[in-house]
Amino acid sequence: MPSTTSLKLPEELKEKISNLAQGVAQTPHAYMVEAIAEKVARDEKRRSFLEDAKRSREEVERTGELYAHNDVMGYFRATAAGKRANKPRASKAKRSR
Repeated sequence: MPSTTSLKLPEELKEKISNLAQGVAQTPHAYMVEAIAEKVARDEKRRSFLEDAKRSREEVERTGELYAHNDVMGYFRATAAGKRANKPRASKAKRSR
């Protein structure tokens, strides 16, 4: 069940929300709820992306395996076009000291 939360909005922002909500046939409340939900979803996606990137970096550091960008993109393009393609091969990264 939804709970109530109060927001203190600057008058100018409140007016903008009201005008925009009317333009899309929503109440100001529905407009704000939708805007907050979109922001939360976007931030969750970003967090997930950053966590995936961190795991990928850790895997590269652990294994030293890398894939050439052009090889990967060629594989994706061919696969998306329904063509048969060889999977890219990993190469070992040069370790820095």
